[in-house]
Amino acid sequence: MNLHGVAKCAQVLLKYALDPSCRGLLHCPGREVVTKGGITIAEASPEEREWCAELMANSEPWTTLGRGLGTCRAACRHAEYLLLVAHAGPAPLGFILLHPRGVAGSPYVASVAVAPSFRGRGIGALLLGHAELYFAAGAGHMFLCVSSFNERARRLYQRLGYEAVGELKDYIIDGASEILMHKRLVRP
Repeated sequence: MNLHGVAKCAQVLLKYALDPSCRGLLHCPGREVVTKGGITIAEASPEEREWCAELMANSEPWTTLGRGLGTCRAACRHAEYLLLVAHAGPAPLGFILLHPRGVAGSPYVASVAVAPSFRGRGIGALLLGHAELYFAAGAGHMFLCVSSFNERARRLYQRLGYEAVGELKDYIIDGASEILMHKRLVRP
């Protein structure tokens, strides 16, 4: 996508941000955003919610944290959470699960996962960047937690501008911490 395409994408996002029917968010059900390389990001369908739950249940850090399929399904179906899926054509590549007011009224990234065959290609960074744009008009901050043993994810978050602001020792499992990370969002 060229610079004009990126600018057009940003204009569309801002239009949705100001649309009252969109609950003040930058994404509306049934509307998708085309990103670089033709990847689309759209709200998950019911079938995709199941795909996301299965991907989460069979991936790190959730396997180490003991999150089974039932717990992952409940998270992916939770009414307050927003689940966005990245696609290449009809194929889902990965997802981001967001709570719009998860930490002190600010958006919280509950999960990010990418299908094994698409990892290391920037899909996770693309999903996070989209989430940041999604909430930037109405929120000044975004939070997420990363498990202390998940160094690869932590490096990604740091590279994208997230900073550690707290540590929750033995929070989910003994011997591992959850690192609370924060990023100040740039308002459009």
